[in-house]
Amino acid sequence: MKRSPKFAQENILKYSVGIDMSKDKFDAGIGVINEQQVVKIIGTRSFTNEPKGFAQFSSWVKAKCKWDVDVFFTMEATGVYYESLAWFLYRQDLYVSVVLPNKARRFMESLGLKSKNDKIDAKGLAWMGAVQRLQQWQAPDETFVQLRSLTRHRQSLQESRTVFNNQLDSIQCREFVDPVLVNQLNSLIDQLDKYIKEAEKETKAVVARQPEMMEKVEKITRIKGVGFISAITVLAETGGFSLFKNQRQLVSFAGYDIVENSSGKHVGKTRISKKGNAHIRRILHMPAFCVVKYKEPAFKALYDRVYETTHMKMKAYVAVQRKLLVLIYTLWKNGQDYIPNLPVSLS
Repeated sequence: MKRSPKFAQENILKYSVGIDMSKDKFDAGIGVINEQQVVKIIGTRSFTNEPKGFAQFSSWVKAKCKWDVDVFFTMEATGVYYESLAWFLYRQDLYVSVVLPNKARRFMESLGLKSKNDKIDAKGLAWMGAVQRLQQWQAPDETFVQLRSLTRHRQSLQESRTVFNNQLDSIQCREFVDPVLVNQLNSLIDQLDKYIKEAEKETKAVVARQPEMMEKVEKITRIKGVGFISAITVLAETGGFSLFKNQRQLVSFAGYDIVENSSGKHVGKTRISKKGNAHIRRILHMPAFCVVKYKEPAFKALYDRVYETTHMKMKAYVAVQRKLLVLIYTLWKNGQDYIPNLPVSLS
């Protein structure tokens, strides 16, 4: 197709489509970059996050990207909302990049973007895809997708069980106890216990069909205090750590990255950002208590050191959670056996 005179002079190198995803819709922005590294946004539009919206999005991109130049798509890894569109583009052999939210946020901050809305985020992602050579997204293994569904379903059941169990405890502490309510709540709890066991059984069956995965998980669960479900949840939420080039990215993804509030002479408190995957932090909560209780050397030493410095037990346990995540990542990536005194450092 013949290029228009205006853009022929600008020597367009590539198109970059930035996509900001949410549950029901997504906003897209298309940018172009020329040989002088000048980026120009040529269009923005919203679409529904469903097959009909994907088709409309595809037609819109084809209409805007008129010349024979490569088109790159960039989106954030926002929960599960991005996955359907990512698969839609992947199946068309298009170049899709899925970036971690913190990486996109830092890039937009570097541009001086102070306001934030869906259209601005889409433009920022388009700009990011235009000036950077981002890694191409590799579709996750279907096994990890299935495991994530199972572990999240189990978590939801467990949370419901906790709610009903608390209600039962409250009712039984009253002066006048209604036996009908007690029976109903006991019945609900029993049913949830059954569903939780079924979810765990299916999870183990899925892993058992993957001998290499099972072998690696067995090595991870040799950490005294880390159970099968805990290990599988971490793997499921990270897709087997496929999105991460190093441990620091993983720590940030899980929300364990450190945020400091200091300026000039003011020295504020440091804390973890919690801007990350809450499922990982939730599932590592109990293992952190257990590895300290069972006196796993590296974790007990870390807990004692942090507690001695801060006199805050929860801060010490969070440090243990963070180190546990890094150790699981290391064992999985290297396929190595767990050694109690194995040094674990961020790289």
